[in-house]
Amino acid sequence: MFFITTSLRAIVPHATCLALALTLTAHAEPTAPAMPEAPTDVKAPPADATKTASGLATKVLQAGKGDKKPAAADTVTVHYSGWTTDGKLFDSSVSRGQPASFPLNGVIKGWTEGLQLMVEGEKRRFWIPGGLAYGDAAEGGRPSGMLVFDVELLGIKEAPKPPAVPNDVAAAPEGAEKTASGIASRVLTKGTGSVHPKATDRVKVHYSGWTTDGKLFDSSVVRGESIIFPLNQVIPGWTEGVQLMVEGEKRRLWIPGKLAYGDNPPQGAPGGTLVFDVELIQIVK
Repeated sequence: MFFITTSLRAIVPHATCLALALTLTAHAEPTAPAMPEAPTDVKAPPADATKTASGLATKVLQAGKGDKKPAAADTVTVHYSGWTTDGKLFDSSVSRGQPASFPLNGVIKGWTEGLQLMVEGEKRRFWIPGGLAYGDAAEGGRPSGMLVFDVELLGIKEAPKPPAVPNDVAAAPEGAEKTASGIASRVLTKGTGSVHPKATDRVKVHYSGWTTDGKLFDSSVVRGESIIFPLNQVIPGWTEGVQLMVEGEKRRLWIPGKLAYGDNPPQGAPGGTLVFDVELIQIVK
């Protein structure tokens, strides 16, 4: 399958929200569906195509049903085929006979924008310029330049609503606990366990993270799935802060930049003090 996704695991070192993963899998099953033929207008969008301010061109091939359109944070299920403008098919869920599901904000920009124009049951052709795909000189096996996709929107799964911004996000309150390293924290929900994780343990958590101006930059809650990771392989503020907790506990952490990504972080990572609400679901060991 040809995934055009980004990683949102902002708490894991060396992973940013801009990381791309691409996998191309070919199936040679005798009963596989026929390969879709290249559109006759694959070289360029026709005169009746609709264009957006970003440069994306689209044309409805099949009307949909209803009026509900996906939001950028929603998960969609689609069937699709993609060609380069010389008519070369480089990926197709149709030929595999298996639709694809993915969070809409985790794919190339042309898909994120284009699918938000659609309703369930609709089939639409996209002409996506290189700047909204992989660029005009893509590397690593990715197709370059303008890409043409036929996309059928089969289903929409609404994303959970984002958590409310903490009212004390700008700074830790006076009553917060403080560690020698500079982490501040306060318990939001008491836990049910009595054992604290060690730095070498793996933990299962739900979390949301904000900058001190209230911008949500990452949330497992919004994605609707908890995360498991080794506690000694995340930012130092997490390694220390989660060790203060017991299973079932929910705690707010104010982590200074020196224990997160620094005050001048790498591209795509949030800088300065970060605020996390963390629920320790399980110490996995």
